[in-house]
Amino acid sequence: MAKTLKAVVIGAGMAGILAAIRLKEMGHDVTVLEKAARVGGTWRENRYAGLHCDVPAHAYTYSFAPNADWSRYLSPGPEIQRYFEKVADDYGVTPLIRFDQEVAEARWDDATTQWAIETKSGLKLDADLVIAATGVLHHPKMPEIEGLESFTGTAFHSARWQDGVDLSGKRVGIIGNGSTGVQIVSALAGVAAKTVHFQRSPQWIMPVDNQYYSDEQRAAFRADPQLIDDIRYNPEYEANVRRFSRAINDMESEEIHQIEWAVANHLETAVADPVLREKLRPNYRAACKRLIFSWDYYEKVQRPDVDVVTAGIERIEPAGVRDRGGNLHELDVLILATGFHADRFVRPINLIGRGGTALNDVWAKRPSAYLAVSVPDFPNLFLLNGPTGPVGNFSLIDIAEKQMTYIEQLIDRVAAGEIRAASASREAFADYEERRIAAAKGTIFASGCTSWYLDAEGVPASWPWSYDAFTEAMDAPKLEDFDLAA
Repeated sequence: MAKTLKAVVIGAGMAGILAAIRLKEMGHDVTVLEKAARVGGTWRENRYAGLHCDVPAHAYTYSFAPNADWSRYLSPGPEIQRYFEKVADDYGVTPLIRFDQEVAEARWDDATTQWAIETKSGLKLDADLVIAATGVLHHPKMPEIEGLESFTGTAFHSARWQDGVDLSGKRVGIIGNGSTGVQIVSALAGVAAKTVHFQRSPQWIMPVDNQYYSDEQRAAFRADPQLIDDIRYNPEYEANVRRFSRAINDMESEEIHQIEWAVANHLETAVADPVLREKLRPNYRAACKRLIFSWDYYEKVQRPDVDVVTAGIERIEPAGVRDRGGNLHELDVLILATGFHADRFVRPINLIGRGGTALNDVWAKRPSAYLAVSVPDFPNLFLLNGPTGPVGNFSLIDIAEKQMTYIEQLIDRVAAGEIRAASASREAFADYEERRIAAAKGTIFASGCTSWYLDAEGVPASWPWSYDAFTEAMDAPKLEDFDLAA
């Protein structure tokens, strides 16, 4: 008989809910520690105007929990939040969650061969295994701009949205030009009296038809789940995922030229004013940064009540933002869509592994994990969507499900008593990291732009091989690459 393991999942976002469901189905004793008062992760943290997913809604769902009620092809953020809450309830995860329990430390005990976990509120647990499902984009990055604190209007980070602030009729500035900044500008244009978008660098915009689903279509989805699968596993969508995967790995491929043509053609045909068009034209190759999918950004920035400022920011003053051309843009509200510290992952939790090994020391140069799931000397600690995992314009739910299938095979061996514990060997990790860095330097991500994909040394921090190669790697663990002793 397999042993029932005590499992602790850190985080109740998309990946944490998945891990809890799968571990519960395996028959293990599961506790989820969530720092906030609700599930949802990034979809709980982000509530900004215009928030939506840039992956087709029916692809951004768990494979075992289709949702017939998405309102649009790209689902709005509040619908995604409600979906995760419903899945957590439907699959019995919600009662397993200890809310408002931010983990302070997890320490491997060499004597008991268990993890000792303590939260900031003093809750103490032990566990045979830990799943770190803490996400990537959850530590807001504040811009270092002179005078920010002197602004007399209302200023806040996009991930700390102030619901009580009425933006209608206001003069609103948005700093930042990733997906968040683009979505906010699209949402506020025509609502605010003036919308000013401060861009450090323009973005390539991929057009998309964000169609609404009719009542009849949703009823058909409910009646025939195959219709949902036809979208989730649409050959064109899957071909686009693989096209993007090939494009990032071969900068002279036909696939990257197709992407470059699509975004350049969109810019040329959608923006009438040649001066504005050149303001919006990036000076780097498409897909070097994460592609922005939008159906209306170019339309919205051509409105007379929207300004795009590319001169750079000199400083922030009490009345607004002064650009490097000397112009003062007077504002009532300043929204900081300046992203996140993408290198934190499970940190700032103090993780201590075998022999007192500190994760902060292991990750002093850059965060990394073997196949994005395991770190040497951290037995039975597994990461979902951890460092060096695939990133791009595809569903991270799909990535997490593949990773969980891989991890489950190791957990099964521990539960069966075949192995005491599992962590990547130092040799396997070193080999993986050497090959990964060499390959990453040849991807489109390293072709000459700045983005959150890059680590402190400018090396892309993501999976540098194909999507299919990742799928193959997740099929089954190679036990020879693991230290199987406690």
